[in-house]
Amino acid sequence: MILTGPAIAAAVQAGEITIEPYEPNRVSPNAYDWRLGATIRVCDGDLDAATPTAFTEQSIPDAGFVLRPGLLYLGITLERTGSETYAQLLNGDRTTGSLGIWVHVSAPLGHQGHAIRWTLEIRAARPVRVYPGMTFGKLVFLTTFGAPASYQQQPAKYASTEGIDISRIYEEIGGGVQ
Repeated sequence: MILTGPAIAAAVQAGEITIEPYEPNRVSPNAYDWRLGATIRVCDGDLDAATPTAFTEQSIPDAGFVLRPGLLYLGITLERTGSETYAQLLNGDRTTGSLGIWVHVSAPLGHQGHAIRWTLEIRAARPVRVYPGMTFGKLVFLTTFGAPASYQQQPAKYASTEGIDISRIYEEIGGGVQ
């Protein structure tokens, strides 16, 4: 079940949900409006699942950064979010979708016990300028069923994510095109 806005606010107040920085006016009826952080990575060249992704990293200036079609960008949320009590779903929203921006399409689940600044997979249908700190999507919190299993206690490759993280599937595959 999805928490309502008042339930999210109460859970933040009770320390059951972490949102840093937290702004009460960003709570909507069933979600929290999260923002784009100030750093972006542009993935370079062809991608190979068996090797680390090459990228160029830069700060998004206050004047904005133009996303171009055909490129994969990895961004980061401004907010660090998590909960030992609730799971999370991070999505784009109508605001960014109406600009032709696809946000975090492939991995929206934030496991119970994982408090992170999210790595975002970003694509653009047309050239579009984005700005640090702009609203970029919605985060919903879900009640869980069954015995809790904190993500931080699992042998997971992204458990200690602190910033933008490239795919690490290469740790499982090895090799790549020679």
